[in-house]
Amino acid sequence: MKNFDLAAGNGLINRRHMLSLGMASFGSVVVSKSLAAQTPDIPAWSKSPGPGASEYGAPSRFTDDIKRLASASNPITPGTGASRTPLHLLQGTITPNSLHFERHHSGVPDIDPAEHRLIIHGMVRQPLVFSYEDLLAYPQTSHTYFLECSGNSGASTGANAVDTSAATLHGLLSCAQWTGVMLSTLLDEAGIGPDASWVMATGADAASLGRSIPLYKALNDVFIALYQNGEPIRPEQGYPMRMFVPGWEGNVSVKWLTQIKLTDGPANFKDETSRYTELLTNGKALQFTFPMGVKSLITSPSGQMSLQRQGLHEVTGLAWSGHGGIRRVEVSADGGMTWTDAHLDQNPANLALVRFRIPWQWSGGPAILQSRATDATGNVQPTREAVLALYSSANRYHFNGIQRWAVSVQGEVKNVYA
Repeated sequence: MKNFDLAAGNGLINRRHMLSLGMASFGSVVVSKSLAAQTPDIPAWSKSPGPGASEYGAPSRFTDDIKRLASASNPITPGTGASRTPLHLLQGTITPNSLHFERHHSGVPDIDPAEHRLIIHGMVRQPLVFSYEDLLAYPQTSHTYFLECSGNSGASTGANAVDTSAATLHGLLSCAQWTGVMLSTLLDEAGIGPDASWVMATGADAASLGRSIPLYKALNDVFIALYQNGEPIRPEQGYPMRMFVPGWEGNVSVKWLTQIKLTDGPANFKDETSRYTELLTNGKALQFTFPMGVKSLITSPSGQMSLQRQGLHEVTGLAWSGHGGIRRVEVSADGGMTWTDAHLDQNPANLALVRFRIPWQWSGGPAILQSRATDATGNVQPTREAVLALYSSANRYHFNGIQRWAVSVQGEVKNVYA
């Protein structure tokens, strides 16, 4: 077996050293069957034609396990609930539309785009009304951004570490290419009043969900999303149109957008007073803490997975930050005693997910895997303990603490706190 450049004895391998050894290095640690030991045979699917072209594609029947984790709706509040992206079963950084997480406050309205209208009013020179077709005539712009619910990872604030998957704990996170019309273009056409400083957005769902954002953000990078990954956004993502607020908590990207009102202060909607605030230890609460903190997550190996053999494995996961791009991701296999830089798959885009990877030589002993991200502004992902110290034990929002996965001698992977 070749001598790998192990990082401080924790089994993580310097990736540049691995590449210098070449792909032959993998042959010494990954067992594969030789061609001579197998009897070549022509399978049935190669002997006759299969079905022809279809109008709309579907996944292979052999990937039926890759689906969202949907929570049951509460009968007291019909339509309220969420479904989570199976992060541990995906690769890359773009989430397929059918697997993008959902969060609803009163179900998914069935909107006829021909009858839907977007109204811009309040402190403007001239109120405007836009149909769906009107917006399609405006110049479109495309951007790849992550979207994360501010309640994502909230279960990690509980007293006990739940034995569950990465999707269950952190699946209110997705990333897609969004296409639409810049909100600044529409506001410029309406004419912004001199005293306007906030924008209130309201959705057309039965909950009439509303959120307020500062005008400076609205004029910077907020847009009205009409397409997701090239196709019209789906009903559960706000069809025919949603507001998209890059890098900020998902709830402010109001779906089924029907009203935008300019005001001189926040509206204090019920959803920005009764929830989506961070409870502090002194009984007070932080409000309008919009950006999502720097964060990373090992998706494989992760909770409820199992390592079937000793030897070389790839540790991989995702990193993101609402404050900008990701500059660095470090990985530890010994509970944070030592850290090694992981490889980032591509040049990290601003406010998008980035995939990180690092080879890991598992010797069969117990290990604790964790990752730590640093964003372009210098923010470093905190430990779970550091995050919990900031808030009341009742707080469930904006948790970005380090996730730890324990690997047993049997290869079973579980969620742990220490």
